[in-house]
Amino acid sequence: MTARFVVYLSASLSVLIASGSLCVAGDLKAGRAKALMCQACHGLDGLSLVPDAPNISGQTEPYITAQLQAYKSGTRKSEAMSVIAPPLSDADIADLAAYYSAIEIKIVKIPGQ
Repeated sequence: MTARFVVYLSASLSVLIASGSLCVAGDLKAGRAKALMCQACHGLDGLSLVPDAPNISGQTEPYITAQLQAYKSGTRKSEAMSVIAPPLSDADIADLAAYYSAIEIKIVKIPGQ
């Protein structure tokens, strides 16, 4: 290993640890139960049912966690999420992120092929 690689690896691990991305994953079963409140917009399968809601299934756990935390803190804005996110606990967010990130997405057709 080169010194540069070791420095990059150390820096990357520091960022991951500081961001909480190396914490214990949430509970899938609990996440599925909590996802019932999300299904009107995002669907229980994480595939959006309304035009303004994003598809969230298959997104990474750290991404979903970060977005829910941003909605909760108010740094990311959405009329619907400003009502939904604030009461979520860190465990709720971890469970939802674990559930939605565990949903497999399969590409069935690529346009033009």
